[in-house]
Amino acid sequence: MLDALHVPSDFRRLPASAIGGIVLLIAAAVILAALGFEHIGGYTPCPLCLQQRYAYYAGIPALAAALALLRLPRPKAAAALLAAVSLAFVINAGVGVYQAGAEWKFWDPPSTCATPSELPTFDLNAMNLDRVPATCGVASWRFLGLSFAGWNAVASAGLAAGAGLAAFKAMSKSG
Repeated sequence: MLDALHVPSDFRRLPASAIGGIVLLIAAAVILAALGFEHIGGYTPCPLCLQQRYAYYAGIPALAAALALLRLPRPKAAAALLAAVSLAFVINAGVGVYQAGAEWKFWDPPSTCATPSELPTFDLNAMNLDRVPATCGVASWRFLGLSFAGWNAVASAGLAAGAGLAAFKAMSKSG
């Protein structure tokens, strides 16, 4: 079955715990990058951006728990957790595609992400130097044509595939 997925043979040889560990490290790096862009770079996340972080906040501890279960060894329980993480990241990739599509004006963003009702004031005494609040339908940054939401969709799809592969390998081990 893995041959049909065109997974590189070196990666296929890795045990479920190694694949799960790689997924955990990448997920941690992605959420740390998002927090860095927010807190260091000054990019204000919109409500939909914040929602896309839920998969990371739930997935990272679940991945750590799955790795612990693999060491016990409890491969069926680990496989169930890994499958749940994979599903969470599949859904998250869909949310990222939805937001990226709204940013490209393919469809409207959700009504909860409407444009701010008032513009920032330009009174020098009360001037707020922070960025204007972000909206879900406007990309605040792009790299290689993809916004934060687009890159999250790519990362989430890869994390979903990795967690799914780890779940498959963990179940194969339990057989």
